[in-house]
Amino acid sequence: MTDIVLLDGSIGQELVARSGDRATPLWSTRVMMDHPEMVGAVHDDYFNAGATIASTNTYAVHRSRLERVGLADQLPHLIQTAIDQAEQARARHGGRIAGVLGPLLASYRPDLNPDPDDAALKFGELVTLMAPRVDLFLFETVSSRQEAEGALRATRGAGKPVWIALSVRDENGTELRSGEKLSDIRPLLDRFNPDVVLLNCSRPEAVSQGMGILKTFGRPFGGYANGFKEISAEFLKDAPTVDVLERRDDLTPATYADHVMSWVGEGATYVGGCCETGPDHIAEIATRLRGAGHRII
Repeated sequence: MTDIVLLDGSIGQELVARSGDRATPLWSTRVMMDHPEMVGAVHDDYFNAGATIASTNTYAVHRSRLERVGLADQLPHLIQTAIDQAEQARARHGGRIAGVLGPLLASYRPDLNPDPDDAALKFGELVTLMAPRVDLFLFETVSSRQEAEGALRATRGAGKPVWIALSVRDENGTELRSGEKLSDIRPLLDRFNPDVVLLNCSRPEAVSQGMGILKTFGRPFGGYANGFKEISAEFLKDAPTVDVLERRDDLTPATYADHVMSWVGEGATYVGGCCETGPDHIAEIATRLRGAGHRII
């Protein structure tokens, strides 16, 4: 029997889908502004499905993104709203809260990487706002070594566990989205010593390719994949909206759980889902894990 941490599934995409509102460049931040209670309902559903982590709806809550629409002054309020909803769900179910930090400028765009010193300052503002109320920090969709360095500098000395989730190329899971070898990030991990290293927001097939590399890093590892057909050229433009991304129709809860269980077979002890995976996917993973004799913690 192995102890497995079961993360939740998609937060942002799930909120966008449930709201039925028109997609905007603010993504799920806009949904949270209009329907804050919906965030708590999503956390509830994931906890009920078996997840033990509530990932805050803060992936896209960045000053740079809010400045585009004249809402930069709302940053502290939005961070607190997201944590409020996660705390309320945790009070009902137990579990831990992961303070999520997404890319500063845009997802899947290593070409937009800010200087690590600048990134550390900007992430540091978010870390300071979150630190008193989250159980750990989770950097998501990190697409290059430079992006990873800026993120990890921000949490050095934060006093909370740090998990970093790297995003790999959909066509080659042994490379970061920057084209750098996944294996080449090990010296940076050894330097900053995050508690957990993950792969996220890539196709499950790509995550499977990278899993064998993660297990050579000498630290707890795992992954959570997305359900997009591809990251389209339209989405890689400035200030995109998620409606240009198509959902795969073949990634059922059972099919996705097959991928996840293969990662567990490789030694992964942290698993969950990313964009376009929902509570049904997490429930299926929980069933499979328990059926295989693992304990979800």
